[in-house]
Amino acid sequence: MKNNVSIDDLRYFLAVLEEGGFRAAAKRLGVAPSHVSTTVTRIESDLGVPLLLRSTRSVRATEEGLRFAAKLRPHLADINAAVSELSNSAGQVRGRLKLNVPGAVVPDILPPILAAFQSRHPNVEVEIVIDNDLVDIIASGCDAGIRYGASLAKDVVSVPIGPRAQTFALAASPAYLEARGRPRVPKDLAEHDAIRFRLSEGGLLVWKLHHAAETIAVEPMTRLVLSVNAMNAALGYARTGTGIIGVFRNWLEDDFRAGTLLPVLPECWTTLDGPRLYYPSRMTSAPLRAFIEVCRTQ
Repeated sequence: MKNNVSIDDLRYFLAVLEEGGFRAAAKRLGVAPSHVSTTVTRIESDLGVPLLLRSTRSVRATEEGLRFAAKLRPHLADINAAVSELSNSAGQVRGRLKLNVPGAVVPDILPPILAAFQSRHPNVEVEIVIDNDLVDIIASGCDAGIRYGASLAKDVVSVPIGPRAQTFALAASPAYLEARGRPRVPKDLAEHDAIRFRLSEGGLLVWKLHHAAETIAVEPMTRLVLSVNAMNAALGYARTGTGIIGVFRNWLEDDFRAGTLLPVLPECWTTLDGPRLYYPSRMTSAPLRAFIEVCRTQ
């Protein structure tokens, strides 16, 4: 049987899966939605297998479609990397860089690195997907991700990005500390209200502090729980006196300088490894290699 399915056709199919629908895929590809729909229907007809289940509100892959996509992605990633390698051989890096990053690096760690990268490589389009789960980079259609070292799989390559270490710090507003008193030792936190973050898998982010030459987990009284994606918004609640907040110290520096938040138990704060850029060990694209180089020099 003659195979009439082209590589471009397969890109359309993957775009529908990655974007969650025909209209979103068409917008990304710069074509009409009807063209995307017709192309995917033709692929299914040529292969004799349904790849997508369609309804008026959603599109999802069949089991055959999921298996097919899983096999396609690595090969198309290699093709994209090879094309990018050739097109950038003249020294001008072009293309697209898609990064999957946690919310914790978005406000202050990533912006200066991206600014340096885009200054050097203005012809690269950068897309950032904010996601706090550890994801399969290839399956998610991203070139690389950023996570903290403890959660990285052993089969990926990673390099430091941003600070090599970050401090977990506690802070509260002057009004809160005046009304409730200042904790003197970690066990005092059991009598204080806390602003906590819930991780995507369901548990609360643990507060770990140093005390008496040990690292201990403390359990304050939880007053407010926010999604881990809302870390930046949580600072606003801390400023109004809702409770003590635990976040990375670099998130608090502006408030410390302004006096809107004050350090709590600074002698007990803990230091963690900083974030890392991770990516598959396969051949990387020219935009990703250029980004890695910027990460190493920043």
